[in-house]
Amino acid sequence: MGLWEIVVIALGLSMDAFAVSVCKGLSARSLKPKQAILCGLYFGGFQGAMPIFGFLLGARFQESLNRIDHWIVFLLLLVIGGQMIRESRCEATGVDGSFSVEAMLPLAVATSVDAFAVGVTFAFLEVDILLAAGMIAVTTCILSVLGVWLGHYFGSPWRSRAELMGGCVLILMGLKILLVDLGIIG
Repeated sequence: MGLWEIVVIALGLSMDAFAVSVCKGLSARSLKPKQAILCGLYFGGFQGAMPIFGFLLGARFQESLNRIDHWIVFLLLLVIGGQMIRESRCEATGVDGSFSVEAMLPLAVATSVDAFAVGVTFAFLEVDILLAAGMIAVTTCILSVLGVWLGHYFGSPWRSRAELMGGCVLILMGLKILLVDLGIIG
């Protein structure tokens, strides 16, 4: 997997965190730069760590699943992307305006579950996991800080668009991986 594909996956995975960050910004009565940065660090940190954990788990089963790995990758990305698209169609749920550990930790874990699944798929592909996890973490951190600011100052239209776009990106990446492994495209 090339650098461009890792960047696209990082953008797709970060859309969930971006959408939640927009909601955090919407719900914040007043916004300090420290709060936006804290949100970015929570989301970026978890989004960066989870692919590593997923990769380690996937690597344990790589040999036994080698003949069907492209189907596993495709199905996982299809499910994750489909879930993001479905969530983009739902009404925004209320997000607590607090930036405390109790408020941020569950959100960071919830938005990074898809990164864990992508990490599992990375074990079946030729991916430098540390580079990929770092790119995912930095991308998510930057977009989360931006999301808090946009949510606070501009409103909620960004949430559903971000989730829709992220879901489509993940589905298209999964389809590309499947088609390349089947030899349909080069």
